[in-house]
Amino acid sequence: MLKILVVEDNPELAQAYRLALSQRGHDVQIEGTGAGGARAAIADEPDVVLLDLMLPDIDGFSVCRHIRQDSDVPIIMLTARDDDGDVIGGLDSGADDYVVKPVSPGVLEARIRAVVRSRQPAAQESAPATVLEYEGLRVDLGSLEVTRDGVELELSPNELRLLMVLLEHQGQVLSREQLLDRAWGTAAAGDLRLVNAAVQRLRQKIEADPAEPQLLRTVRGFGYRLG
Repeated sequence: MLKILVVEDNPELAQAYRLALSQRGHDVQIEGTGAGGARAAIADEPDVVLLDLMLPDIDGFSVCRHIRQDSDVPIIMLTARDDDGDVIGGLDSGADDYVVKPVSPGVLEARIRAVVRSRQPAAQESAPATVLEYEGLRVDLGSLEVTRDGVELELSPNELRLLMVLLEHQGQVLSREQLLDRAWGTAAAGDLRLVNAAVQRLRQKIEADPAEPQLLRTVRGFGYRLG
């Protein structure tokens, strides 16, 4: 069970979040203002904060920066605005992730787990991961077998390395530079064309409709995100 703080001024939407997350076993606290949310995020020590961007008193960017002065709690920014400037602004203000509303309860739960998991020290992990999974995608780290909904996929080494990095950071936006460094290393430094080409090829193999990707998404002006 996680203690989740929802900072949302729309009562109906806030209660919908409460119901959906409570049904999944979480303890949900609601705050309707930015000032109240900032205080609760610091004083009540939640496990994760869901922070609306448009609040009646203080915008979400300012609330996020205020929280970051005193707390390292994972923050997921929620907004109805799918704008590159808002995405980048949210991440730059200290948010761990950025979710565009409306979002399904299952996807929201997965994003919450991802940001909480990313903050856990490696020493707390009971055993090294042997499998990476997301929405039917599965990579066996021992055999390097890749499957989608149980069907084996044939990936090139570049595609496999890229997919593994994305799976390790699912729900997080990674820049092309970050992907290049983590998937290819210093030998390919600066050649961002490798990332662009590998993303396009990977989509052809993992997406039901590569022209409308639902798994490997582009965050324009910033990078890519799995989930």
